[in-house]
Amino acid sequence: MIPSSFDYHAPGTLAEAIALLARLGEGAKVLSGGQSLLPLLKLRLGAAEHLVDIGRIPGLEGIREEGGMLKIGGRTRESALEQSELVRAKVPILHDTAKVIADPLVRNLATVGGNLAHGDPGNDHPATMLALDAQVVAVGTKGERVIPIDQFFLGLFSTALQPGEILTEIRIPLPPPRSGGAYFKLERKVGDYATAAAAAQITLGSSGTFNKVGIALTNVGPTPIRCKKAQEFLFNKRPSDANIAEAARLAGESCSPNADRRVTVEYKQEMARVLTARALKKAVERAEGR
Repeated sequence: MIPSSFDYHAPGTLAEAIALLARLGEGAKVLSGGQSLLPLLKLRLGAAEHLVDIGRIPGLEGIREEGGMLKIGGRTRESALEQSELVRAKVPILHDTAKVIADPLVRNLATVGGNLAHGDPGNDHPATMLALDAQVVAVGTKGERVIPIDQFFLGLFSTALQPGEILTEIRIPLPPPRSGGAYFKLERKVGDYATAAAAAQITLGSSGTFNKVGIALTNVGPTPIRCKKAQEFLFNKRPSDANIAEAARLAGESCSPNADRRVTVEYKQEMARVLTARALKKAVERAEGR
């Protein structure tokens, strides 16, 4: 199939793009990498009267460390995230995530901001950003606002971005010493959406107990899921096999997947449990320098 007709716009500045979106109204869609939007249009599962391509706007790409934050431009390619030595050194869970998104051809075009703005619970970055307590920066006609990641995903393909806003940056607090994270994904074939996936980011205190814990799940609910009970259970506890197993059990119970042609609800819940345990164990190993 081919998409219904639309007008194409390629603004050269952020201000021009925002003005275009305001003038064109709800019929306009932002085109970043296009790896989520274009397939929807081709299958006619979505429609747009106008596409506003932000690919020529300077200043929306890049990865840098600034003010205790890792700052990622909204139009930064997944391949850049995958290849970044800064990401590997400071936030390895992000490297884990980027390298399992689709395939290299897609990662060369797909953008981190587009992955989040699409609001698909099957996308990989949302759970990782939840585990990392990220912030999303959006710019619109009313200026810039910073959205905590826990307030960003509202429902299936629904986010806190207002009409006419553009996701310009993701900000991640740099983990302190003795921190580690990991992302584990079960997929039917390489490059597929996750049957289930788990993200874990932890910090160990001086006594060796969990000082901070972030756990989130992919594709086992209408939005990415933060596993609050599992996080609360681990706080101030030691990273023993028994404690990790209990936290993983609680994570599995927190999800609400739907059955599909691939697997049952019970299988997805069990995989959420198994993958959470694996992510936590790997996060602890990284935090301990192993």
